Amino acid sequence: MPWSQTSPMDQKTQFIADCLRQRFSMTELCEKYGISRKTGYKWIDRYLHSGPEGLADRSRRPTSSPNATAPEIVQALLTQRQRHPSWGGKKLLTVVGQRHPDWELPHRSTVCDILSRHGLVPKKPRRRALGHPGAPSNTILAPNDLWCADFKGQFKTGDGRYCYPLTVTDGFSRYLLGCQGLLSTQVAEAKPVFTRLFKEYGLPLAIRTDNGVPFATTTLARLSRLSGWWVRLGVMPQFIEPGKPQQNGRHERMHRTLKAETTRPAAATLQAQQRRFNAFRVEFNNERPHEALQQATPASYYHPSPRPMPDRLPALVYPDRFEVRYVSYNGGIRWKKDWGNVSIVCAGEYVGLEEIDDGIWNVYFGALRLGRLHERHMRIEDAYGRLRRR
Repeated sequence: MPWSQTSPMDQKTQFIADCLRQRFSMTELCEKYGISRKTGYKWIDRYLHSGPEGLADRSRRPTSSPNATAPEIVQALLTQRQRHPSWGGKKLLTVVGQRHPDWELPHRSTVCDILSRHGLVPKKPRRRALGHPGAPSNTILAPNDLWCADFKGQFKTGDGRYCYPLTVTDGFSRYLLGCQGLLSTQVAEAKPVFTRLFKEYGLPLAIRTDNGVPFATTTLARLSRLSGWWVRLGVMPQFIEPGKPQQNGRHERMHRTLKAETTRPAAATLQAQQRRFNAFRVEFNNERPHEALQQATPASYYHPSPRPMPDRLPALVYPDRFEVRYVSYNGGIRWKKDWGNVSIVCAGEYVGLEEIDDGIWNVYFGALRLGRLHERHMRIEDAYGRLRRR
């Protein structure tokens, strides 16, 4: 037979029942239930005054606090806050203290708690959680399977101008494809650098970066205008997990050497700094032995990609089973007399939708899966958990 289980409420009820039968003295009854006589009399008194409801546990929360702020002080603070909604605790304490110098006013943090309890502190909107596919794959079998790109931390040259070094390496051979000092991290500055590298070395299969601009944004699949351009060219973007630079470790290790040999101290001008970068790149690729390559040079392992950069961007092509929709310039698509927001990055392009279940469609931009469309609620869900509602 199963084990019998009793709750404290059941034991209290049985205690009262045994007491009403008067078969045991109070001392014997309390010993039987393992409680003190004081506790036994307490439960009997509660039962006689409140009935069975009196046996329920009561809140032990104190009804008053000796350190509570006086009601007149609270009212004065709330009145001033309502008159001046932008004033904080310090200003409110100053004004109330000037009008009532004999009052013992609370600390600023207590004033902030009072305002918050009375709903006078506007709540900041929560930052939307970003989805992420997880750690990228480390399978790199040949040159141009994966390029790694990043901005080395900005620094000032001797003339007071900031320099943002954009570095690109081949993940297989560690070949430093480019190191260009830029004036900002904007797409307009970075895109010409990648254009030159694509024309010179061909197209890789993928490019791994962090989640910062201009490589990623907060839109679906973290797609940016730069990484969207890569997808149009047939280059898949890869993003490391936030706060985990070790997932792009070989590139970060190159940054350490680059910083030590070219930026300490920085050159006098951006042009002079670029000459240092160019000299470092020649030495790093052709002269400096690399331990991961059995002390060979990166140039001895690298060769250009057989995929040349096209003169014109190719059109996005989807399989016949896909539904194709045009993304308008406000970033949405029309779907069965309804509207769904995709991404402003895809504006002017076509996306493909593949049905995977009844009323559920995967949304693709080229070969990149952006998210999932749910017809019933007409929402597009991030491929990795975040929602974008219309």
